[in-house]
Amino acid sequence: MVTLCAADLVTSLKLLPHPEGGHYRETYRASGEIDAKALPDGFTGPRSISTAILYLLEADDFSAFHRIRSDEVWHFHLGGTLLIHEIDPSGKLTTTALGHDVAGAEQLQHVVAAGHWFAAQPAPSTRYSLAGCTVAPGFAFEDFEMADPAALAAQWPAHADLITRLGRQTPA
Repeated sequence: MVTLCAADLVTSLKLLPHPEGGHYRETYRASGEIDAKALPDGFTGPRSISTAILYLLEADDFSAFHRIRSDEVWHFHLGGTLLIHEIDPSGKLTTTALGHDVAGAEQLQHVVAAGHWFAAQPAPSTRYSLAGCTVAPGFAFEDFEMADPAALAAQWPAHADLITRLGRQTPA
């Protein structure tokens, strides 16, 4: 069995840098579309029925707090445990461990509901985590909102340390 490192995965899977952190590649975009009139409020046009990506985070990197307009299903593939931190609209913080240790309460899949703020990071002992993310209605960058860490921390001060640690300032 060959032991892969994150750099090997970036190369072999043809992953690109993602604006929220980590590396990704879209692997699927449904050919069918949902008309804008059939979508919930906030969508600006038609969307693919579904999309999927591969997503890699290395130790010391993170997916910064952001939200999207669609549900997103995270699927564990390779590497070590990935922590997904999620803040629902009422301010409740939950952390889900995505990984292969299902006997130790890790999940193979986890759904982040549309509109929830969320961030992800490899667990402390993890060199990298490779996950897949499936989005329905399909992902479009206009449905993506990167959090302003200061504003989100002010809104949810009980989670300010985590938000500040896993936030990225967006260029002006």
